[in-house]
Amino acid sequence: MIESSARESRVTHDALSLAERYVAVRALTAALAEPLSDADATVQSMEDASPAKWHLAHTTWFFETFVLRDFVPGHRLYDERFPFLFNSYYEAEGQRHQRARRGMLTRPTLDGIRAYRAAIDEALLDALPDLPPKAQDLVRLGCQHEEQHQELLLTDILHLFSENPIEPALWPSSHRRPAALPAPIGWIEHPDGEAWIGHDGDGFSFDCEGPRHRTLLAPHAIADRPVTNGEWADFIADGGYETSAHWLSDGWAWVRREGIAAPLYWERSDGIWTRFGLDGRQPLDLAAPVTHVSFYEADAYASWAGARLPTEAEWEAAAGRHNPCGGNLLDAPGPVEPRPSAGPAFFGDVWEWTGSAYRPYPGFRPAAGAVGEYNGKFMSGQFVLRGGSCATPRGHVRASYRNFFYPHQRWQFTGVRLASDR
Repeated sequence: MIESSARESRVTHDALSLAERYVAVRALTAALAEPLSDADATVQSMEDASPAKWHLAHTTWFFETFVLRDFVPGHRLYDERFPFLFNSYYEAEGQRHQRARRGMLTRPTLDGIRAYRAAIDEALLDALPDLPPKAQDLVRLGCQHEEQHQELLLTDILHLFSENPIEPALWPSSHRRPAALPAPIGWIEHPDGEAWIGHDGDGFSFDCEGPRHRTLLAPHAIADRPVTNGEWADFIADGGYETSAHWLSDGWAWVRREGIAAPLYWERSDGIWTRFGLDGRQPLDLAAPVTHVSFYEADAYASWAGARLPTEAEWEAAAGRHNPCGGNLLDAPGPVEPRPSAGPAFFGDVWEWTGSAYRPYPGFRPAAGAVGEYNGKFMSGQFVLRGGSCATPRGHVRASYRNFFYPHQRWQFTGVRLASDR
């Protein structure tokens, strides 16, 4: 009897802790979207981006589908049409609305989506204490999934607002004073030898972060900070976007086809560079890490600088000694922009491109069921980024975290850290 009571107490405590986390995650998403009008939340600016209204609904669909529908007897779907509208890419969940046409969903309204969120929140929190461990694990996964969408929500709003000729700001500017230019890049030396990479099993991780395994590292050095806007401006001034020798063949074709001449959201007028952000168009901070660059641009810059991009194993071996919660990460609604770092920093500000293809680790097995489609099926044609950004919720990343994008994509907060052979 005593053992049973202790077990029930532990389950209740775990459920309460999970409830608090669920409420906090859902509240931050709502707060990030609070300044938006119905029109702001409906429009889709490109196929890679999704309307804010869709993000709010899709994250809610995740909890309703994989938790309430599958584990709560008698649960009735909030709206029978929503699974078709708000499924993303889960083939096991059936047909879905075309991704490129999400911006056509003028209905349901933004208020209607908010009502959907409130109803699912109430149902899930009521059910949470009685959910089996497998379902509670799916709630934890859903919270992590929603944090990923919080970052996507911000970067998609940024891209949308950049397409508006009046360049509206989501939040007022913080009006920070320009920082002093940082010291030249320093190098963290690493000898050859074995290194362990991948998640160690302590706390949450996505399936693609494991299994943990040994790898061999050659002698190398990795930069103690990311490349800055000022250093990137030097690359531009030296003809970096006009010199084919710096570029991979696909990258050079992309530059010429798309007319790429600077990072996304940069503009130059009367010889002065500015950048567009969630606080509107502002003078370029030359000391801040460069952001919104593609893998092609990152690789070309590294070539121009006489260096290369780090492998993800090199990055993880260096970053594992640093606090993943200590960088410039997302804490609350407000202007989010990379800012100069004090001392070596591997987390926050910008996602850092690596030279590693996004492929499975030795022994990788996707999770069972529909959620097994979460990561594994995208392990083709993409490159790994590490470290999180200023739009990544604090506590979401760790040294083993693997983000991934196609080499031409740059609407995320993506930047560059150099490496060098020794």
